[in-house]
Amino acid sequence: MPSNPQSRPARFGQAPSEWPGQRLGFPQQGIGSVARGGRRLIALFIDFTLCYIVYFAFFFGNQWASGIIFALSQIVLLALIGSGFGHLVLGMQLIKLDGSHVGLWRPILRTVLLALLLPAVVWDSDQRGLHDVFSGTVLVMKR
Repeated sequence: MPSNPQSRPARFGQAPSEWPGQRLGFPQQGIGSVARGGRRLIALFIDFTLCYIVYFAFFFGNQWASGIIFALSQIVLLALIGSGFGHLVLGMQLIKLDGSHVGLWRPILRTVLLALLLPAVVWDSDQRGLHDVFSGTVLVMKR
């Protein structure tokens, strides 16, 4: 296969992009660029850690509590401020593809799909997990 990106065949009718988010109109780096995978995984680890602290402090032994705490924190924080705890720490924000606030139903759908795990580990060429693709969102850098 040729090394020139322009000569690579398009997948699913879309031209290849030079960086994640290019086809969506996002910059290559800096504020507004698509958050990369490593940063996203660290944010998820931060969120899981905080949820487990609450779980161990107040709900230890309840098999559903940690998942419910995680889901509620994600839905509430994403709907209200566009960022979970990990996103805030690492300077990321969830937005709709047009750059506007995500509202309520998108964080609910995104969190349900994230809980299924598979949509979160299957990414498109713009480094958006299927949970973001299906909810029409993208995680971008805000600083």
